Parts: sequence; structure tokens; C-alpha cells
Amino acid sequence: QERIIAESNELHAKIEKLSAFIGGDIFSKLDLEDRDLLVAQRVFMDAYDGILRQRIMRFNHRQENAG
Repeated sequence: QERIIAESNELHAKIEKLSAFIGGDIFSKLDLEDRDLLVAQRVFMDAYDGILRQRIMRFNHRQENAG
């Protein structure tokens, strides 16, 4: 469980950096295809983070029920 929490935290930090980049000046100067790919990457990173968070919630739920 600790590994998944660490992975989620690392991914969240990467999502924040990518989001900042997408909102910046350099992003707007990229080719359209590159911009589209980065936005798609952000979408999939969000989905992956959602899955990790669901797994963390399931771990927590199991621990609460075991106690």
C-alpha cells in the first residue's frame, strides 16, 4: 500500500508540472500534434491517478473492516 501511495503522490506532482507547462507560453508555440499529445497524456495520467486512488481507498476500507 505504501508503494501505491508513493506512486500516486509522484504521479500527482507530475500532473501538476504538466498542467503548468500546458498553461504556459512554450506550450502554445508547439505544433498542434505535440499539443494534442501532451493534453492526451494529461488525460491518461489523471485516469491512472484515479485508479491508484481507488486502490488506496480499497486498502483503507479493508483495514477498517479488519480491525
